[in-house]
Amino acid sequence: MATTATPPYEGGCLCGAVRYRVTAVPELVCHCHCTLCRRAAGAPVVTWATVASEGFEIIRGAPASYSWSPRTKREFCGRCGSQITFRFMGRDTVDFTVATLDRPEVLEPDCHVWNAAHLPWMRMDDGLPRHEGEFDPD
Repeated sequence: MATTATPPYEGGCLCGAVRYRVTAVPELVCHCHCTLCRRAAGAPVVTWATVASEGFEIIRGAPASYSWSPRTKREFCGRCGSQITFRFMGRDTVDFTVATLDRPEVLEPDCHVWNAAHLPWMRMDDGLPRHEGEFDPD
């Protein structure tokens, strides 16, 4: 994973009510093309970074959350709606939206996931590996 700065990184929602700090180097940074991420963000693709849970903390405010399945939880600002995190229950990681970082340019994506669902008019000719489903390190 390419980074241009070492942690900590900080970020937050659009209105500033929720702020977070990342103290771990991300394990993975990826563009997600799945339908659920697109609908949650209102965007054709969402870029996520995955860190160990102990490397992510909310430092101001309390995000609202919802679960669209028993295994997942999305956190967002209840005031402005900015999507902040995605968590799989039972995993010791947190995915956070790279675009909510104060300096999103410090994290460069490694790949595309759920490419099978990408929108045909969304062209990202970046040369990154594309996975039809979720990331599989093998």
